[in-house]
Amino acid sequence: MTTNQDSWGTRVGLILAMAGNAVGLGNFLRFPVQAVQNGGGAFIIPYLVCFLLMGIPLLWVEWSMGRLGGSRGHHSTPFIMETMDKRRFWKYLGVFGIFTNIVVAAYYCYIESWTMSWVYHTIVGTFDGKTQTEVAGFFAHYVDLDTSTTGIPYEPVVFYILCLALNTYILSKGLSGGIEKVAKIGMPLLIIFGVFLAYKGITLTAGEDGAVFDGTLGLNFLWEPQFDSLTNLNVWLAAAGQIFFTLSVGMGTVHCYAAYVKKKDDIALNAMTAGWTNEFVEVLLGASILIPISVGYLGIEKVVELTSSGGLGLGFKTMPYLFEQWGDVIGTMAGIAFFGLLFFAGITSSLAMGSPWIGFMKDEFKLSQFSASWSFGLVVLALGMPTVFLFNYGVFDEYDYWVGTVALVVFALTEIILFSWVFGLDKGWKEITSGADMRVPRIYRYIIKWVTPIMLIVVFLGSLITPQGGDWAASFYSLIEGNGWIFSDQAIIAKLQNQDIYASLDLAINTGNTEQITFLKDKLGFVNGSRLFLLVIYLLICGIVYKAYSNRKKEGRRI
Repeated sequence: MTTNQDSWGTRVGLILAMAGNAVGLGNFLRFPVQAVQNGGGAFIIPYLVCFLLMGIPLLWVEWSMGRLGGSRGHHSTPFIMETMDKRRFWKYLGVFGIFTNIVVAAYYCYIESWTMSWVYHTIVGTFDGKTQTEVAGFFAHYVDLDTSTTGIPYEPVVFYILCLALNTYILSKGLSGGIEKVAKIGMPLLIIFGVFLAYKGITLTAGEDGAVFDGTLGLNFLWEPQFDSLTNLNVWLAAAGQIFFTLSVGMGTVHCYAAYVKKKDDIALNAMTAGWTNEFVEVLLGASILIPISVGYLGIEKVVELTSSGGLGLGFKTMPYLFEQWGDVIGTMAGIAFFGLLFFAGITSSLAMGSPWIGFMKDEFKLSQFSASWSFGLVVLALGMPTVFLFNYGVFDEYDYWVGTVALVVFALTEIILFSWVFGLDKGWKEITSGADMRVPRIYRYIIKWVTPIMLIVVFLGSLITPQGGDWAASFYSLIEGNGWIFSDQAIIAKLQNQDIYASLDLAINTGNTEQITFLKDKLGFVNGSRLFLLVIYLLICGIVYKAYSNRKKEGRRI
């Protein structure tokens, strides 16, 4: 029998921890940018459709799988999945639920450490008097590891290690003593900071504090519907991707948290509560901060230009400059609130990422909470250092794309097939509704069995062959004409072929830019090396799972 006896202290703590798992950096940095880039107000239609037809079903499936596995003494996905079907390959597919978390944690904690650093630099006045270009330059030098206002060499590395050490320390205190306490403090503070910043953004007035436009212009820009986007498959793919990103489904963290729920405890209402809490934070708060404030000072055209590189750039390269316009006191408060908000959003998510590894090591190798937690910290440190030192060579982006994006869809598709078609929906529906404090609509029986798997297949295939510029008609025409399919640089096939790097390399060769040629050749080596490294890590975890399986057989423990 397992010696893993950790548990949640309260239902409120569980829900807040689950909501904290979902509420992350993407709620405030990624969602508003995705909305701007994909139809404004019209984006919310495919977004909510994907939430109802993929997000909610996957939450129920993962909660029920986790509770079922926990009742059999399993607290991580390899053996949770094998609980539902005894064929051995399921546990190796379940490895995604450990692999994904440790790899995502490796680069996610790096972003999280930026928030710690930016809070510090806000307090000490590093951004005082700097132009927007100078603030952006600070970020560029920071990730280059060639700036230090603290006098400490390799300052980003120091903040990364501090951030990871803090995560590991909290994890070593267990669910109720560590994760739950942080969620009870962090989630309310996050909402308080968010409400303060949203109020400042919405009430921004042209001519006051240097603002050029009212904050409502940013809201109108964000939510002005472009209904022609609803016929664009890429918009639907973006909406589906955002749902995965924001709810943390397809990772294995929900399974692990739910594995510590008692057998007859409610999961249906808990899952809905955590899911809708995330949506409140994302749609109402997340959309009312970044875009309204930045449009109020920079105008729509400049914000469109800045959002083309994603929300990270806008958040870390621009917001410190904008907060400075509010004066020394309010500007400092706003900077602490914004980057503090991002920190709490980040840490409640990164703590969840440690739970599957810790649960597995406690179940299978009898490690204590302390030892399992610090083993997680050391593994993540080893995986994360390449993303820190080789950030500009694309290693960070490779981790994010293959593990933080593609692997989520693959694992979600795997688990929905296992739950609906192999384990069987009759048994699965019983698991979802057992002990439920709400009546689960029966239509979800059909959604879980048919609609969600089909949508996941479409998302995967769409990501596999995404056409250049999102122009599906042009790519089909090119294929018919015998000129081949025109892939976007973000298509899985194009990524495997390094299409974007080779295109840049050809341009550098044609222009005779020797410095760029050298850089791109180095980048190509690091990108391919990082993919091989990730594959090796996955296979190593498979080997550890095989060892655990062999130990169970020798000891005669239930498998």
